[in-house]
Amino acid sequence: MVDAGAERLDVRGMLEKLVSYDTTSRNSNLELIGFVEDYLSSHGISSRRVYDAEKRKANLYATVGPDDRGGIMLSGHVDVVPVDGQAWTTDPFTLTEKDDKLYARGACDMKGFVALMLVYAVEAKRRGLATPLHLAISYDEEVGCVGVRGLIDMLNDLPVKPLMCIVGEPTGMQPTVAHKGKRSFRGHVRGKECHSSLAPQGVNAVEYAAQMVAYIRGVAKRLRREGPFDDKYDVVHTTAHVGVMHGGTALNIVPKDCSFDFEFRHLPEQDPDALFDEVRRFADETLGPEMRATDPDAGFSWEEISSIPALAIEPDAEVVTLVKQLAERNDHGKVAFGTEAGLFQTRGGIPTVVCGPGHIDQAHKPDEFISLEQLRKGEVFMERLLDRVCAR
Repeated sequence: MVDAGAERLDVRGMLEKLVSYDTTSRNSNLELIGFVEDYLSSHGISSRRVYDAEKRKANLYATVGPDDRGGIMLSGHVDVVPVDGQAWTTDPFTLTEKDDKLYARGACDMKGFVALMLVYAVEAKRRGLATPLHLAISYDEEVGCVGVRGLIDMLNDLPVKPLMCIVGEPTGMQPTVAHKGKRSFRGHVRGKECHSSLAPQGVNAVEYAAQMVAYIRGVAKRLRREGPFDDKYDVVHTTAHVGVMHGGTALNIVPKDCSFDFEFRHLPEQDPDALFDEVRRFADETLGPEMRATDPDAGFSWEEISSIPALAIEPDAEVVTLVKQLAERNDHGKVAFGTEAGLFQTRGGIPTVVCGPGHIDQAHKPDEFISLEQLRKGEVFMERLLDRVCAR
Protein backbone atom coordinates (compact mmCIF):
# COMPACT_ATOMS: atom_id res chain seq x y z
CA MET A 1 0.00 0.00 0.00
CA VAL A 2 1.37 3.43 -0.99
CA ASP A 3 1.61 5.84 1.92
CA ALA A 4 -0.53 8.88 1.08
CA GLY A 5 1.71 11.24 3.00
CA ALA A 6 4.80 10.02 1.15
CA GLU A 7 3.01 10.56 -2.14
CA ARG A 8 1.95 14.06 -1.14
CA LEU A 9 5.43 15.14 -0.15
CA ASP A 10 7.32 13.60 -3.07
CA VAL A 11 9.18 16.74 -4.10
CA ARG A 12 11.75 14.78 -6.05
CA GLY A 13 9.04 13.00 -8.04
CA MET A 14 7.41 16.34 -8.84
CA LEU A 15 10.75 17.80 -9.94
CA GLU A 16 11.36 14.75 -12.12
CA LYS A 17 8.06 15.37 -13.87
CA LEU A 18 8.58 19.13 -14.30
CA VAL A 19 12.05 18.84 -15.85
CA SER A 20 10.77 16.26 -18.35
CA TYR A 21 8.94 19.06 -20.18
CA ASP A 22 11.19 21.00 -22.55
CA THR A 23 10.00 24.46 -21.63
CA THR A 24 12.87 26.34 -23.26
CA SER A 25 11.56 29.88 -23.68
CA ARG A 26 11.15 29.49 -27.45
CA ASN A 27 8.67 26.61 -26.87
CA SER A 28 5.09 26.50 -25.65
CA ASN A 29 4.68 25.67 -21.97
CA LEU A 30 1.05 24.57 -22.20
CA GLU A 31 1.76 20.86 -21.76
CA LEU A 32 3.45 21.53 -18.42
CA ILE A 33 0.72 23.98 -17.41
CA GLY A 34 -1.89 21.35 -18.20
CA PHE A 35 -0.08 18.83 -16.01
CA VAL A 36 0.07 21.30 -13.10
CA GLU A 37 -3.61 22.18 -13.50
CA ASP A 38 -4.56 18.50 -13.40
CA TYR A 39 -2.33 17.85 -10.40
CA LEU A 40 -3.84 20.72 -8.41
CA SER A 41 -7.37 19.89 -9.50
CA SER A 42 -6.97 16.29 -8.40
CA HIS A 43 -6.38 17.64 -4.90
CA GLY A 44 -9.29 20.08 -4.96
CA ILE A 45 -7.31 23.20 -5.88
CA SER A 46 -8.66 25.30 -8.73
CA SER A 47 -6.41 27.50 -10.88
CA ARG A 48 -6.67 29.98 -13.71
CA ARG A 49 -4.56 30.60 -16.78
CA VAL A 50 -3.30 33.98 -17.98
CA TYR A 51 -2.34 33.54 -21.63
CA ASP A 52 0.02 35.37 -23.93
CA ALA A 53 -1.49 37.09 -26.97
CA GLU A 54 -1.22 33.97 -29.17
CA LYS A 55 -2.49 31.61 -26.43
CA ARG A 56 0.68 29.60 -26.98
CA LYS A 57 1.93 30.08 -23.44
CA ALA A 58 0.29 30.73 -20.12
CA ASN A 59 0.90 31.76 -16.55
CA LEU A 60 -0.99 29.85 -13.89
CA TYR A 61 -2.42 31.26 -10.66
CA ALA A 62 -4.04 29.36 -7.81
CA THR A 63 -5.21 30.15 -4.29
CA VAL A 64 -5.18 27.53 -1.56
CA GLY A 65 -7.37 28.42 1.42
CA PRO A 66 -9.67 31.41 1.97
CA ASP A 67 -9.84 33.88 -0.91
CA ASP A 68 -11.14 36.83 1.10
CA ARG A 69 -7.78 37.82 2.59
CA GLY A 70 -4.31 38.60 1.29
CA GLY A 71 -1.97 35.84 2.35
CA ILE A 72 1.39 34.80 0.96
CA MET A 73 2.25 34.25 -2.70
CA LEU A 74 4.93 31.78 -3.81
CA SER A 75 6.22 32.50 -7.28
CA GLY A 76 8.37 30.71 -9.83
CA HIS A 77 8.93 30.58 -13.57
CA VAL A 78 8.98 27.35 -15.56
CA ASP A 79 10.74 28.45 -18.72
CA VAL A 80 14.40 27.46 -19.05
CA VAL A 81 17.38 28.52 -21.14
CA PRO A 82 18.45 26.45 -24.19
CA VAL A 83 20.76 23.46 -24.02
CA ASP A 84 21.90 23.97 -27.64
CA GLY A 85 25.66 23.64 -28.02
CA GLN A 86 26.22 22.68 -24.39
CA ALA A 87 28.20 19.55 -23.56
CA TRP A 88 25.83 17.72 -21.23
CA THR A 89 26.92 14.38 -19.80
CA THR A 90 23.32 13.46 -18.92
CA ASP A 91 19.98 13.89 -20.68
CA PRO A 92 19.05 17.48 -19.78
CA PHE A 93 15.34 16.63 -19.62
CA THR A 94 15.69 13.52 -17.47
CA LEU A 95 16.36 14.00 -13.76
CA THR A 96 19.58 12.16 -12.95
CA GLU A 97 21.05 11.66 -9.48
CA LYS A 98 24.80 11.54 -9.03
CA ASP A 99 26.93 12.35 -5.98
CA ASP A 100 23.95 13.74 -4.02
CA LYS A 101 23.05 16.10 -6.83
CA LEU A 102 20.02 16.12 -9.14
CA TYR A 103 20.96 17.03 -12.71
CA ALA A 104 18.57 18.44 -15.35
CA ARG A 105 17.89 21.65 -17.17
CA GLY A 106 15.83 23.79 -14.81
CA ALA A 107 16.54 21.67 -11.73
CA CYS A 108 18.16 24.70 -10.12
CA ASP A 109 16.62 27.57 -12.10
CA MET A 110 13.95 27.11 -11.00
CA LYS A 111 11.77 24.03 -11.20
CA GLY A 112 13.13 22.85 -7.87
CA PHE A 113 11.26 25.64 -6.11
CA VAL A 114 8.18 25.15 -8.28
CA ALA A 115 8.13 21.49 -7.24
CA LEU A 116 8.23 22.59 -3.60
CA MET A 117 5.40 25.06 -4.20
CA LEU A 118 3.14 22.44 -5.73
CA VAL A 119 3.77 19.58 -3.30
CA TYR A 120 3.45 21.74 -0.20
CA ALA A 121 0.35 23.51 -1.54
CA VAL A 122 -1.36 20.12 -1.60
CA GLU A 123 -0.19 19.42 1.95
CA ALA A 124 -1.49 22.85 3.01
CA LYS A 125 -4.85 22.03 1.45
CA ARG A 126 -5.00 18.79 3.43
CA ARG A 127 -4.18 20.54 6.70
CA GLY A 128 -6.47 23.51 6.12
CA LEU A 129 -5.34 27.11 6.01
CA ALA A 130 -6.11 30.09 8.19
CA THR A 131 -3.95 32.26 5.92
CA PRO A 132 -4.12 31.60 2.17
CA LEU A 133 -1.23 30.55 -0.01
CA HIS A 134 -1.18 31.75 -3.59
CA LEU A 135 0.81 30.03 -6.33
CA ALA A 136 2.09 32.03 -9.30
CA ILE A 137 3.76 30.16 -12.15
CA SER A 138 5.02 32.23 -15.07
CA TYR A 139 6.53 31.90 -18.54
CA ASP A 140 9.32 33.72 -20.40
CA GLU A 141 11.24 34.96 -17.38
CA GLU A 142 14.50 34.05 -19.08
CA VAL A 143 13.84 36.41 -21.99
CA GLY A 144 13.06 39.56 -20.03
CA CYS A 145 10.42 38.66 -17.42
CA VAL A 146 7.81 38.89 -20.16
CA GLY A 147 5.04 36.55 -19.06
CA VAL A 148 4.62 37.64 -15.46
CA ARG A 149 3.49 41.12 -16.51
CA GLY A 150 0.11 39.80 -17.64
CA LEU A 151 -0.22 37.84 -14.41
CA ILE A 152 0.49 40.98 -12.38
CA ASP A 153 -2.14 42.89 -14.37
CA MET A 154 -4.61 40.15 -13.42
CA LEU A 155 -3.60 40.41 -9.76
CA ASN A 156 -4.12 44.16 -9.82
CA ASP A 157 -7.73 43.58 -10.92
CA LEU A 158 -8.53 41.18 -8.07
CA PRO A 159 -10.65 42.43 -5.15
CA VAL A 160 -8.02 41.00 -2.77
CA LYS A 161 -4.43 40.38 -3.82
CA PRO A 162 -1.52 38.82 -1.93
CA LEU A 163 -0.03 40.77 0.95
CA MET A 164 3.49 39.57 0.21
CA CYS A 165 5.46 37.40 -2.20
CA ILE A 166 8.40 34.99 -2.06
CA VAL A 167 10.15 34.42 -5.40
CA GLY A 168 12.12 31.19 -5.15
CA GLU A 169 15.06 31.92 -7.43
CA PRO A 170 18.23 30.10 -6.33
CA THR A 171 19.88 32.05 -3.51
CA GLY A 172 21.18 29.15 -1.41
CA MET A 173 18.13 29.79 0.85
CA GLN A 174 19.55 33.19 1.81
CA PRO A 175 16.83 35.88 2.10
CA THR A 176 17.57 38.41 -0.62
CA VAL A 177 16.28 41.97 -0.28
CA ALA A 178 17.61 43.51 -3.49
CA HIS A 179 18.67 42.70 -6.99
CA LYS A 180 19.94 44.77 -9.85
CA GLY A 181 17.70 46.03 -12.61
CA LYS A 182 18.38 45.34 -16.25
CA ARG A 183 17.85 47.51 -19.31
CA SER A 184 18.87 46.14 -22.69
CA PHE A 185 18.94 47.93 -26.04
CA ARG A 186 19.67 47.36 -29.70
CA GLY A 187 21.54 50.02 -31.62
CA HIS A 188 20.98 50.15 -35.39
CA VAL A 189 23.63 51.84 -37.55
CA ARG A 190 22.70 53.12 -41.01
CA GLY A 191 25.70 53.62 -43.25
CA LYS A 192 26.26 54.04 -46.98
CA GLU A 193 27.20 51.09 -49.15
CA CYS A 194 29.90 51.20 -51.81
CA HIS A 195 32.76 49.14 -53.27
CA SER A 196 35.56 48.75 -50.75
CA SER A 197 38.05 50.25 -53.22
CA LEU A 198 36.06 53.48 -52.84
CA ALA A 199 35.77 53.22 -49.07
CA PRO A 200 36.06 56.98 -48.36
CA GLN A 201 32.87 57.51 -50.39
CA GLY A 202 30.88 55.22 -48.09
CA VAL A 203 29.86 55.22 -44.43
CA ASN A 204 31.05 52.01 -42.79
CA ALA A 205 28.27 50.91 -40.44
CA VAL A 206 30.41 48.19 -38.84
CA GLU A 207 33.22 50.60 -38.01
CA TYR A 208 30.86 53.11 -36.45
CA ALA A 209 29.19 50.33 -34.48
CA ALA A 210 32.64 49.27 -33.30
CA GLN A 211 33.28 52.81 -32.04
CA MET A 212 30.02 52.59 -30.09
CA VAL A 213 31.04 49.24 -28.62
CA ALA A 214 34.33 50.74 -27.53
CA TYR A 215 32.51 53.69 -25.98
CA ILE A 216 30.19 51.39 -24.01
CA ARG A 217 33.24 49.48 -22.83
CA GLY A 218 34.62 52.79 -21.59
CA VAL A 219 31.40 53.41 -19.65
CA ALA A 220 31.75 49.94 -18.12
CA LYS A 221 35.34 50.65 -17.07
CA ARG A 222 34.32 53.97 -15.51
CA LEU A 223 31.50 52.32 -13.53
CA ARG A 224 33.94 49.69 -12.31
CA ARG A 225 36.43 52.36 -11.30
CA GLU A 226 34.16 55.09 -9.90
CA GLY A 227 30.99 53.29 -8.80
CA PRO A 228 28.64 53.82 -7.08
CA PHE A 229 29.34 50.66 -5.09
CA ASP A 230 27.34 48.37 -2.83
CA ASP A 231 29.39 45.69 -1.10
CA LYS A 232 26.33 43.48 -0.50
CA TYR A 233 26.41 42.45 -4.19
CA ASP A 234 28.77 39.86 -5.64
CA VAL A 235 29.44 42.40 -8.43
CA VAL A 236 29.45 45.59 -6.42
CA HIS A 237 28.79 48.13 -9.17
CA THR A 238 26.57 48.68 -12.19
CA THR A 239 27.82 46.87 -15.29
CA ALA A 240 27.61 47.60 -19.02
CA HIS A 241 28.07 44.87 -21.61
CA VAL A 242 27.79 44.36 -25.39
CA GLY A 243 26.78 40.81 -26.20
CA VAL A 244 25.73 40.62 -29.86
CA MET A 245 26.83 42.36 -33.07
CA HIS A 246 25.70 41.79 -36.67
CA GLY A 247 26.76 43.61 -39.81
CA GLY A 248 28.25 43.50 -43.28
CA THR A 249 27.79 41.20 -46.25
CA ALA A 250 31.21 40.80 -47.91
CA LEU A 251 34.72 42.08 -47.36
CA ASN A 252 34.74 44.04 -50.62
CA ILE A 253 31.56 45.94 -49.73
CA VAL A 254 31.51 48.87 -47.31
CA PRO A 255 28.63 47.78 -45.05
CA LYS A 256 25.51 49.91 -44.88
CA ASP A 257 23.90 48.17 -41.86
CA CYS A 258 25.04 46.95 -38.47
CA SER A 259 23.33 46.29 -35.16
CA PHE A 260 24.61 45.61 -31.67
CA ASP A 261 22.87 44.57 -28.45
CA PHE A 262 23.96 45.93 -25.08
CA GLU A 263 22.73 46.05 -21.53
CA PHE A 264 23.08 47.79 -18.21
CA ARG A 265 22.66 45.78 -15.01
CA HIS A 266 22.24 48.60 -12.57
CA LEU A 267 22.13 49.08 -8.83
CA PRO A 268 18.66 50.09 -7.63
CA GLU A 269 19.82 53.63 -6.92
CA GLN A 270 21.38 54.18 -10.36
CA ASP A 271 19.31 55.57 -13.24
CA PRO A 272 19.67 53.38 -16.35
CA ASP A 273 18.01 56.07 -18.49
CA ALA A 274 20.89 58.42 -17.72
CA LEU A 275 23.40 55.77 -18.79
CA PHE A 276 21.52 55.13 -22.03
CA ASP A 277 21.26 58.87 -22.73
CA GLU A 278 25.03 59.11 -22.37
CA VAL A 279 25.51 56.42 -25.02
CA ARG A 280 22.96 57.99 -27.33
CA ARG A 281 24.51 61.45 -27.02
CA PHE A 282 27.91 60.12 -28.05
CA ALA A 283 26.34 58.49 -31.11
CA ASP A 284 24.27 61.50 -32.10
CA GLU A 285 26.63 64.33 -31.24
CA THR A 286 30.10 62.86 -31.85
CA LEU A 287 29.67 60.17 -34.52
CA GLY A 288 26.48 61.38 -36.22
CA PRO A 289 27.82 64.61 -37.76
CA GLU A 290 30.83 62.76 -39.14
CA MET A 291 28.58 60.15 -40.77
CA ARG A 292 26.11 62.69 -42.18
CA ALA A 293 28.93 64.66 -43.77
CA THR A 294 29.15 61.78 -46.27
CA ASP A 295 25.47 60.78 -46.34
CA PRO A 296 22.69 62.81 -44.70
CA ASP A 297 20.64 59.66 -44.15
CA ALA A 298 23.35 57.93 -42.13
CA GLY A 299 23.10 57.66 -38.37
CA PHE A 300 21.79 55.67 -35.42
CA SER A 301 18.42 54.46 -34.21
CA TRP A 302 17.59 52.67 -30.98
CA GLU A 303 15.28 49.94 -29.76
CA GLU A 304 14.64 48.82 -26.21
CA ILE A 305 14.81 45.03 -25.93
CA SER A 306 13.85 44.52 -22.31
CA SER A 307 13.41 46.31 -19.02
CA ILE A 308 13.48 44.56 -15.65
CA PRO A 309 13.17 46.86 -12.64
CA ALA A 310 15.50 46.48 -9.71
CA LEU A 311 14.28 45.12 -6.38
CA ALA A 312 14.91 46.95 -3.15
CA ILE A 313 12.99 46.26 0.05
CA GLU A 314 13.85 47.34 3.58
CA PRO A 315 15.54 44.59 5.59
CA ASP A 316 13.03 45.08 8.43
CA ALA A 317 9.94 44.73 6.19
CA GLU A 318 7.36 42.18 7.34
CA VAL A 319 8.02 39.77 4.48
CA VAL A 320 11.77 39.91 5.07
CA THR A 321 11.31 39.14 8.76
CA LEU A 322 9.04 36.22 7.89
CA VAL A 323 11.45 34.75 5.35
CA LYS A 324 14.39 35.07 7.72
CA GLN A 325 12.44 33.16 10.34
CA LEU A 326 11.43 30.45 7.88
CA ALA A 327 15.01 30.10 6.62
CA GLU A 328 16.43 30.42 10.15
CA ARG A 329 18.79 33.11 8.91
CA ASN A 330 19.62 36.47 10.48
CA ASP A 331 21.48 37.71 7.42
CA HIS A 332 20.26 38.93 4.06
CA GLY A 333 21.89 39.39 0.69
CA LYS A 334 21.67 41.15 -2.65
CA VAL A 335 22.20 39.58 -6.07
CA ALA A 336 23.36 40.84 -9.45
CA PHE A 337 20.91 38.77 -11.49
CA GLY A 338 17.40 40.04 -12.19
CA THR A 339 14.16 38.34 -11.20
CA GLU A 340 10.42 38.87 -11.37
CA ALA A 341 10.51 40.21 -7.81
CA GLY A 342 11.19 43.75 -8.99
CA LEU A 343 8.04 43.64 -11.13
CA PHE A 344 5.87 42.22 -8.35
CA GLN A 345 6.98 45.06 -6.11
CA THR A 346 6.98 47.99 -8.54
CA ARG A 347 4.16 47.01 -10.90
CA GLY A 348 2.06 44.98 -8.48
CA GLY A 349 2.72 46.84 -5.25
CA ILE A 350 3.39 43.54 -3.46
CA PRO A 351 6.31 43.48 -0.98
CA THR A 352 8.62 40.76 -2.29
CA VAL A 353 11.70 38.83 -1.19
CA VAL A 354 13.81 36.39 -3.22
CA CYS A 355 14.71 33.14 -1.45
CA GLY A 356 15.06 29.67 -2.92
CA PRO A 357 17.16 26.52 -3.04
CA GLY A 358 20.24 26.09 -5.20
CA HIS A 359 22.89 28.53 -6.34
CA ILE A 360 22.82 30.73 -9.42
CA ASP A 361 26.31 29.63 -10.47
CA GLN A 362 24.86 26.16 -11.07
CA ALA A 363 22.21 27.51 -13.47
CA HIS A 364 22.35 28.00 -17.26
CA LYS A 365 25.32 25.63 -17.56
CA PRO A 366 25.68 22.16 -19.00
CA ASP A 367 24.95 19.64 -16.24
CA GLU A 368 22.87 22.12 -14.27
CA PHE A 369 22.02 20.66 -10.87
CA ILE A 370 20.45 21.21 -7.49
CA SER A 371 21.95 19.43 -4.50
CA LEU A 372 19.84 17.14 -2.34
CA GLU A 373 20.98 19.23 0.63
CA GLN A 374 19.58 22.41 -0.91
CA LEU A 375 16.32 20.71 -1.84
CA ARG A 376 15.97 19.49 1.72
CA LYS A 377 16.55 23.01 3.03
CA GLY A 378 13.72 24.11 0.76
CA GLU A 379 11.51 21.41 2.25
CA VAL A 380 12.28 22.56 5.80
CA PHE A 381 11.47 26.14 4.76
CA MET A 382 8.11 25.00 3.40
CA GLU A 383 7.37 22.92 6.49
CA ARG A 384 7.89 25.98 8.67
CA LEU A 385 5.72 28.06 6.35
CA LEU A 386 2.87 25.58 6.63
CA ASP A 387 3.20 25.63 10.41
CA ARG A 388 2.54 29.38 10.16
CA VAL A 389 -0.41 29.40 7.78
CA CYS A 390 -2.23 26.13 8.39
CA ALA A 391 -5.07 25.61 10.84
CA ARG A 392 -3.52 22.35 12.09
